[in-house]
Amino acid sequence: MNEEKIMAVIEAVLFAMGDSVELSKLNHALEIPEAEIREMIVKMNEAYKKQDRGIYIIELEDAVQLCTKPELYEYLIKVAKAPRKNVLSDTLLETLSIIAYKQPVTRLDVEKIRGVSSDHAVNKLLEYNLIQELGRLDAPGRPLLFGTTEEFLRTFGVKSLGDLPILNQDQMEDFKKQAEEEAGVKVEV
Repeated sequence: MNEEKIMAVIEAVLFAMGDSVELSKLNHALEIPEAEIREMIVKMNEAYKKQDRGIYIIELEDAVQLCTKPELYEYLIKVAKAPRKNVLSDTLLETLSIIAYKQPVTRLDVEKIRGVSSDHAVNKLLEYNLIQELGRLDAPGRPLLFGTTEEFLRTFGVKSLGDLPILNQDQMEDFKKQAEEEAGVKVEV
C-alpha cells in the first residue's frame, strides 16, 4: 500500500469513527508499525496546515482523533447548536486535579486530601465525562477507583498525563503552609 493510500485510510477511519481511535487498531487494520502510522499522521497534519484545511489530527495517549481547527468554531456554532459549556468551579477543579495527579484514587482519598465531602464534585466530573470509574479497590467495601478520561486530555489540551505540570518543592511547601493556615492543623505531604 502506498503512502497516499495509507493516509487516505487513516483519514477515512478517523472521520467515520468521530471519537479517538487507538493506534493499535489502526496498526491492526493497516498492518504497518505504529511508528509508521505516527509518521503518516505528522505528514497529514503538515499537509492540512500547508493547505489551510479546517481539520487536524490530535494525539491522546495512544490514540488519535480528527478534529476541527479551534479558530473555525464560530462557523460550527452557526450551523449547529452551540454545545453547552461546562463551568468548572474551584471545587471541581480542585477535585479534578487531585484525581488527575493521584489516580487511580477513591472518593475517600479525595475527601481526605480536600478535608470535605466530595460527592457532588465527583458526580459532576463524571457527568462532564472528565473522570471515569476505573474499577474497584481490593479493600473492605470495595470502593470505586476514579481516573481521568480522554475528554479530560482534550479539554486541557494535553496528549498524556505525563504532560501535566509538575509542581516543584517550593510550590509544594507554599501549598502546605497555606493549607495548614486555613485548616489550623499540620499537613503531611
